[in-house]
Amino acid sequence: MRKTLRWLLSLVVLIGTVSAAGTATAAGTADRTAPGTAGRAPAATPDIKDRVLAIPGMSLIEEKPYPGYRFFVLNYTQPVDHRHPARGTFQQRFTLLHKDTSRPTVFYTSGYEVSTSPRRSEPTQIVDGNQVSLEYRYFTPSRPQPADWSKLNIWQGASDQHRLFTALKKIYSQKWLATGGSKGGMTATYFERHYPRDMDGVVAYVAPNDIAEHEDSAYDRFFATVGTKECRDRLNALQREALIRRAPLQAKYRAWAQAEGATFTTVGSLDRAYEAVVLDFVWGFWQYHTEAECADIPVAATATDQAVYDTIDTYSGWSFYTDQGLEPYTPYYYQAATEMGSPSMRMPHLKGLTRYGYQPARNFVPRDIPVRFKPGVMRDVDSWVRSEARGMLFVYGGNDPWGSERFRVDRGARDAYVYTAPGANHGANVAGLVPAERARATARILAWAGVAPTTVQADPRRAEPLAPFDARLDKRQLNQERTLRP
Repeated sequence: MRKTLRWLLSLVVLIGTVSAAGTATAAGTADRTAPGTAGRAPAATPDIKDRVLAIPGMSLIEEKPYPGYRFFVLNYTQPVDHRHPARGTFQQRFTLLHKDTSRPTVFYTSGYEVSTSPRRSEPTQIVDGNQVSLEYRYFTPSRPQPADWSKLNIWQGASDQHRLFTALKKIYSQKWLATGGSKGGMTATYFERHYPRDMDGVVAYVAPNDIAEHEDSAYDRFFATVGTKECRDRLNALQREALIRRAPLQAKYRAWAQAEGATFTTVGSLDRAYEAVVLDFVWGFWQYHTEAECADIPVAATATDQAVYDTIDTYSGWSFYTDQGLEPYTPYYYQAATEMGSPSMRMPHLKGLTRYGYQPARNFVPRDIPVRFKPGVMRDVDSWVRSEARGMLFVYGGNDPWGSERFRVDRGARDAYVYTAPGANHGANVAGLVPAERARATARILAWAGVAPTTVQADPRRAEPLAPFDARLDKRQLNQERTLRP
């Protein structure tokens, strides 16, 4: 009997010991008991802010509240030149929308400055994850001082992403996706090309792909066929009218510029800026608007000077080729003039009326910044995407001019897709695809992120975003930038 009691007592102690050990492990796997601390309560898991700020080179700008998330605006110290890290650093701004380290993370890039308000990209909503949003190097305030513009290139930008990803991956250890729209979609693609082992999938929206800088006939074909003939004729006539009435409309433009203190040193003259704004009119309409709005365009033959002037301002914006309008976007125009390329069109309906044609990106970069175009850069990216893309999705809008020259995937690519949202403009997204493609795209995004429910794995047609739509967080309106930029 005593032996039995001793055996039962030992069993109870053993079970209690195993149970206590299991509880301690579950409560803090990252905080193992240190020597000499036996019997003390396990340390709590550090707050996510403290964990992120413990990364060398990380600093907090501010934290903003948002229900269900933690939202941080941060700086991260980056080398100006990733090939020579000792030659100077700069502070690169980014934001972190934190949900849970057990969820996947989406790496979002706009290719421009970063918004400091909480926002959730479409893939982040689909996978119900965290989001890191990075400001592109050389956009204010993420610009080295003094600025060595030769270090603003695709590889350096991709290396910024790689370095930040490597630092954060130690905390956010689940799957990662890269995403972005327009220049941000280009940025996500360039990142994948140079660091293909970092991300588990890429969703690139409306990303232009200018392979040959001096061959832009695809844009001519687009503008000859987009929408209805009636709409095209109405837009072309108004654009033509603005050049016919150049003298009286320029008088309005000059008066506005003088009142605003606007100058034209970079582009060269008010006349050059005037023509650049007018030539952007038709492009700007299709990039940001829909064919249904064509009825709002005045009839050119009967429109007053003021109506023509105001319409061009609405769809193009008289302020954007001033020095003040161009300055924030110098990094984009520099990249377009050195690597990415920029579009040009013939515009037969304007024959005899234009003095400068579509001006090259170099015209919008201050002359004291050296510029040299490198034609092989985009050919390299295009060739890589066609033959080696893995886990990539490209989404375009059927009525978006920037989709005229787009990325394509060939037989060498695997698990890679190019979809077009019918009738969509530069705001095209997965939700705007036809139902079968929308479900397929959503299913692949969930699979790449490692969170596809068993029902979706069995039947991709049942794929839906995991997080409910939030009108504030998932604000999807297209921000209209009235210059000809992606």
